[in-house]
Amino acid sequence: MRSMWRTMDRDLLRGIAVMCASVGLIGVSYGATAVAAGLPIWLPVLTGFLVLAASSELLFVGVIAAGGDPFAGALAGLLVNARHIPYGLAVPDVIESGWRRIPSTHLLNDETVVLALSQDDLPRKRAAYWLCGLGIVAVWPLCALAGGLLGALVHNTDALGLDAMFPAVILALILPALRDRHTLRAALVGGAVAMAAFAFLPVGLPELLALVGVPFAGGLRHERSVA
Repeated sequence: MRSMWRTMDRDLLRGIAVMCASVGLIGVSYGATAVAAGLPIWLPVLTGFLVLAASSELLFVGVIAAGGDPFAGALAGLLVNARHIPYGLAVPDVIESGWRRIPSTHLLNDETVVLALSQDDLPRKRAAYWLCGLGIVAVWPLCALAGGLLGALVHNTDALGLDAMFPAVILALILPALRDRHTLRAALVGGAVAMAAFAFLPVGLPELLALVGVPFAGGLRHERSVA
């Protein structure tokens, strides 16, 4: 564990800080949206800590705000969170064994996985994964609380454009990986499928369909194994 933290440097800490800051801003929007939808302020705070998945939480609040059933919102959130299955398969070495497996699995989300995969060696991957995950555990519920308190002042949080920050940060993190032609090919195929399906499929399914691009990166693993 000590060697893992020794791998931290200024660039990695800066990336984690930017990631947590972007998540915090979205958390403010999430809390304000939840309160504006008539939900109690404690709900976004509680789900922010227990669920720790922004997209499914925002989808749940959106279903409630549209007059939908809470059970339908929960099922929709579970569908969106199905993306965590390939996430877990992508970072099996980062998810530690023993008693640490439970908390490390709870930290599994878009940000921690992308940040971990962008690192070069295993200790650095684990350090990025843990520090980013713990930062999000603290920032997301607290900012949801702040957003709930500010919900009465800002009714239309979409006008702030906070939802654009998260995908922008994720894109910045994955750009170095796209220099590899196999990874780029898989990303282009998956992105094209998701964009084509976006117009006629429910929220969450286009992202899952983007997994069809994974086999197009098969040549990368083969080349590395041969090397």
